[in-house]
Amino acid sequence: MNHATPPSAIPRRRFLETTTAAVTAFTVIPRHVLGGTQFVPPSEKINIAIVGAGGQGRTNMRELFKFPDAQIVAVADPIERENLDAYYFKGEAGRLPVKAEAEKRYSAATPNFKVADYEDFRIMLEKEKAIDAVLCATPDHLHAYVSVLAMRQGKHVYCEKPLVHNVWEARLIAKVAQETGVATQMGNQGHSGEGLRQTYEWIRAGVIGEVREVHAWTSASRWSKKYNSGRPPEEPVPKGVNWDLWLGPRDPRPYSSCYTPVSWRDYWAFGTAPIGDFFCHNFDPACFALDLTAPTRIEAYGVGGVDAEMAPPGGIYYYQFPARGALPPVKFTWYDGGMRPPRPEGLEPEDQLGAGGNGTLFVGSKGMITCPGWAGDPRLLPGSRMDDFQRPPKTLPRSKGHHRDWLDACKGGKPASSHFGYGAGLTEMGLLGLVAIRVGKVLEWDAAAMKSPNAPQADKFLRGSYRKGWELA
Repeated sequence: MNHATPPSAIPRRRFLETTTAAVTAFTVIPRHVLGGTQFVPPSEKINIAIVGAGGQGRTNMRELFKFPDAQIVAVADPIERENLDAYYFKGEAGRLPVKAEAEKRYSAATPNFKVADYEDFRIMLEKEKAIDAVLCATPDHLHAYVSVLAMRQGKHVYCEKPLVHNVWEARLIAKVAQETGVATQMGNQGHSGEGLRQTYEWIRAGVIGEVREVHAWTSASRWSKKYNSGRPPEEPVPKGVNWDLWLGPRDPRPYSSCYTPVSWRDYWAFGTAPIGDFFCHNFDPACFALDLTAPTRIEAYGVGGVDAEMAPPGGIYYYQFPARGALPPVKFTWYDGGMRPPRPEGLEPEDQLGAGGNGTLFVGSKGMITCPGWAGDPRLLPGSRMDDFQRPPKTLPRSKGHHRDWLDACKGGKPASSHFGYGAGLTEMGLLGLVAIRVGKVLEWDAAAMKSPNAPQADKFLRGSYRKGWELA
């Protein structure tokens, strides 16, 4: 895939190439003399804008700090500040704290370095012509809009998982990525790890024989503990929050602190429940190793039923995948909210499935493999099989790191491994489970037509609604 150079970056680079050539006609000065061993000339730096400056936006920014050729030049978020001490992120995030952290980081090498900040990412993309790439870490309901807008402007895009909010958006975002040829990456970081590659190599080498059954799970449940159903009551909009802009494509509704930060994941309008949060991490090894693309049948049940406004605190989802060439059909089960697969017979007392409340289990005709969450390192079950296990040869290229691979792709290198072509398909499979749980019946799935032949009522969940001015096409 060819990666288009953003039009906004061409004049700056051509100018630098021209002036550099003129200078070197007189003298050549080693780069380390000019700027030290970590010096990267401006023409080689990727100017990145952060859209969504909450906990995950801040986390991704700190990862990008590790690379001298990545530079945060702008931040957009409708919320100025938010306290994350009640969540695993901790500390303070929001537009202004993230801007201040970036400026402090870069000012060490470039005194008085400034990061532009905007409430509205659309205005930022219009005004900040130097932006080469966008990192999207908004709530789920804005992922597709931000990513599609940026890609159509020639910007490379890294977007957090789940890549989109509904199945139609998954098809659209993959199409636009292919059309524009920009560098893309979804934020399922384990996809660039060693564990994913080992799992693929072990399964493809036939270490556990034919795999016809897979389980994956997360202990994650609802974030919101105050209300169990319906919309929360209205509260005054805090200072520094542009609530209408935060809603984006969704119809207006009163502000509530139950929506932000983080707990928006519980509400159908904005989030995608625990399966949306963790499916792209914990199902990834199975999707990749077994070449799973489109299920033919999905059945799902929510703990305590399904509310019109809020996702259930847990669920169990059954998928049927057909044969793929020489690979046999697969029955896959997803569990969240604390539910787990039954412990297989023949395990040793010390054998654990997954780790820390997350995991994947492959059941083959000659044994089993379990992985921790986030596509962690695989282990054979029972564990005694690992004692004299001769690992198959490495057949897959190894990654330099999830963000590093994306940055290299931005510079014209090979596509990152979880590019939107892959990430959209992986996300779509998880979101189909949510369609099944909301429809409340078994879904027969026609992937080519993007329809359920036996459940036409699924259509409204396959494609969301968009208020005027926020339409996607």
